[in-house]
Amino acid sequence: MSDFVVGISGGIGSGKTTVTDLFAGYGIEVIDADVIARQVVEPGTPALKAIVAKLSESVLNDAGTLDRAKLRTLVFKDLALKDWLNQLLHPAIREQMLLQTQQAQSPYCLLSVPLLVEGGLYQEVNRVAIVDLDEQTQMQRALQRDKTNQQQIRAIMAAQATRAERLAVADDVIDNSGTPADLAPQVKQLHLNYLRLANRS
Repeated sequence: MSDFVVGISGGIGSGKTTVTDLFAGYGIEVIDADVIARQVVEPGTPALKAIVAKLSESVLNDAGTLDRAKLRTLVFKDLALKDWLNQLLHPAIREQMLLQTQQAQSPYCLLSVPLLVEGGLYQEVNRVAIVDLDEQTQMQRALQRDKTNQQQIRAIMAAQATRAERLAVADDVIDNSGTPADLAPQVKQLHLNYLRLANRS
């Protein structure tokens, strides 16, 4: 069991996955809230049944799985629906995240959560690492990756903690304003530091 948990976060398009993949290369287990968010709405789960009961089967695609793009569009237009969905999904996601951190076998584990700051989860981890870059670069990378429009990216950024709020709770800052090659030495240094800290805990 990993007794030392590093919470890692960053805004949309910040490159969290690239960073966590580098940590995984050192054999570190990554508990990813985005992956868990998909697992809790898989066919047959109580959460998916509740969503279908509320919104009808129109939110399912042909394979019977949740059409996340359609749901995102509905939520984007309806704040009450967004609140209902958060109340349904967040407890289930949180429970799974905590369970998986307890089951992790690596010397320390990473808890990758987009809303680490907003949800207050940063207070429940041993260390907070923030993947950081300027907002203009963040916007460009998010647009490139998600093939969506600026309005939608801006709305997501507005719903997330500000860059200043994230940096205010950071123990470690990973600068991703450069190239992917610039990340490797930063991650290596942090990995060695986390191993030392985990051995002391």
